[in-house]
Amino acid sequence: MDHIMSSGSGLFTSLLPSKLSLKEVKTEIIRKSIHFLIALSPSMAAVNRSVTMMLLTIGTLCYAYLETLRLSGMKIGLISSITAMASRSRDQGRFVMGPVTLGIGALLALLLYPSPVASIAIYALAFGDGFASLVGKLFGQIRPVFLGGKSVEGSLACFTAVLFAAYQVSYNYKTALIAAITATIVESLPLEDYDNLAIPITVGFMAGLAF
Repeated sequence: MDHIMSSGSGLFTSLLPSKLSLKEVKTEIIRKSIHFLIALSPSMAAVNRSVTMMLLTIGTLCYAYLETLRLSGMKIGLISSITAMASRSRDQGRFVMGPVTLGIGALLALLLYPSPVASIAIYALAFGDGFASLVGKLFGQIRPVFLGGKSVEGSLACFTAVLFAAYQVSYNYKTALIAAITATIVESLPLEDYDNLAIPITVGFMAGLAF
């Protein structure tokens, strides 16, 4: 049994890009699992928009407070453990901004845009950015200079995810295509965690023009 598990693990590792460790894969999966949860916001907002925005605000502020305590050396149980597991190497010893910009990005989409457009913007953030990162980390091999180290595979995953999600909201191919192109372009920029702000704002703006 151990031999089978070891073989399976070896096979999975062999499918990864040569410079990517299994720890980095686990970190990215944890990060994007959190990322995908923001996709619940449009459904919650459809029930009560004000309460959803309040929860996003409170959640973001609570996380920021707990993350500050973590950096000061205090351990906050499960929160500290999850944050540590979801931290990339560049985040070591630093405030992990991803969840903050994620919450603010979703909040801005709900503040700035009407319901269908806000949903497209948030789905682009959750699924477009989420799948781009996962696919790029796990399977990305083609990394042209103009993508700044990001992969063609990740960009295609972003485009496909946003195209599908936006069409499910709008039932309009033009709107879906514009949202997908916008998300793919913005996601390819070297914005780090701040793409969590740029994606919903720009996708929402462009999708609103296309509606």
